[in-house]
Amino acid sequence: MENLLQVGVITTTHGVRGEVKVYPTTDDRMRFKKLKQVLLDTGKEQRTLHITQVKFFKNLVILKFQECESMDEAALLRGCPLYVTRDQAVACGEDEYFIADLMGLAVLSEEGEDLGVLSDVLTTGANDVYVVSKPGSRDLLLPAIKDCILAIDLKARVMRVHLMAGLRD
Repeated sequence: MENLLQVGVITTTHGVRGEVKVYPTTDDRMRFKKLKQVLLDTGKEQRTLHITQVKFFKNLVILKFQECESMDEAALLRGCPLYVTRDQAVACGEDEYFIADLMGLAVLSEEGEDLGVLSDVLTTGANDVYVVSKPGSRDLLLPAIKDCILAIDLKARVMRVHLMAGLRD
């Protein structure tokens, strides 16, 4: 399991005082109100940024960092993902999982057929869709609903699924 969990991506600057707009990649964008710091990944390094102000605008979160005082400094952060450590993460409820924990799970049908590995999770309006990849085969798209996803065992790194009619077509 990964120790870092992504909570957002900086999209652009906001104003001239170093604020940034963040597209949240977490289910609960209000969680930013409780965060004191995040980890910024520039691709070359990871830095801790301390949050001093949180505002909300449409579907975005506007953050002010102690370490960022100008629009020019904020512009350098554009496109960078923001992470929290697992101990800062919001606890998952029953039948809820962090996407990072699901990635790479072996996916087996209820009959035991190896369908591949979970390679991506697509977020849609109604429910998530799990992308299962297997070399030499087309990707299989599985709706993340109880009728289809029978069991997830993170310790064994296995997901058991029921292939509903039409999913292979």
